[in-house]
Amino acid sequence: MKYLVIGAGGTGGCIGAYLAKAGKDVTLIARGQHLDRIRENGIEMETNWQGTYTVSPIKAYDTLHYDEQPDVVFVCVKGYSLDEIVPFIKQIAHKDTVVIPILNIYGTGGKLQELLPELLVTDGCIYISANIAAPGKIKMHGEIFRIFFGVRDPAQFCPVLKQIEADLNDSGILGVLSQDIRKDALQKFSYVSAMAACGLYYQVEAGAVQKPGEIRNTYIDLLREIEALALAMDIHFDVDIVQFDLDILDSLAPTASTSMLRDINLGKKSEIDGLVFEVLRMGAHYHVPMPTYQRLAQAFDGYLQP
Repeated sequence: MKYLVIGAGGTGGCIGAYLAKAGKDVTLIARGQHLDRIRENGIEMETNWQGTYTVSPIKAYDTLHYDEQPDVVFVCVKGYSLDEIVPFIKQIAHKDTVVIPILNIYGTGGKLQELLPELLVTDGCIYISANIAAPGKIKMHGEIFRIFFGVRDPAQFCPVLKQIEADLNDSGILGVLSQDIRKDALQKFSYVSAMAACGLYYQVEAGAVQKPGEIRNTYIDLLREIEALALAMDIHFDVDIVQFDLDILDSLAPTASTSMLRDINLGKKSEIDGLVFEVLRMGAHYHVPMPTYQRLAQAFDGYLQP
């Protein structure tokens, strides 16, 4: 199996590093100084439980110089960059290439499938807290590393999906071929959306949300609203979504934050439309009141990109 990971940030960099460390055939698509350092020295991984180590060698290219045909493409770019990588995927894919988007935004797989009608595009989501600490260096903020992926239509199932699941698990990643990816993806989205909204509104990292008080209560209120939205969408979580997400939150380092908060504070483009305002649009579509999301979103209008 030949893997390609488009985007070597906290998500894609970790996927590539774990696959490469396990001896899988994986290539990263990166750019700038980050790409240069990876090609020179490999990827340096900083963790609180395994120390700091380097995965080398690891193949890395930009989109102009990658010349292989991957069997599996993990798409790990930001939601606003999705359209930009479609021509590249069309160029390098063969007819049986499987595309697995691992983005923060709910429903990405279906949207990407429309743009790549000749390929199989699954849905996917990831549980991880990591970011680029410096060119060529990824910092992980907790041990949780899970990838859920699956087809929206059971008729699309193909055996290669089981091999992908096995390769992920063989690499130290908890890979789960989901039987209900709508549920699993929305369950993950509930965590990252609520955390992104709460973190931005209060300008805080995970530590402030881990403590009892107003901020944590706001986070819980946001989760309850997504729980109500799920019921309206006929999606039934098989866990207590509040406790499930709190357990994940409380397992993180206090300094962990969302990429949306980091991007906005650096003046970069962000995924705020898909992570916050899309929730309000979904609420309106399914006639679900979302007063907490509405209250926080009123303070976010200035962050929307034209």
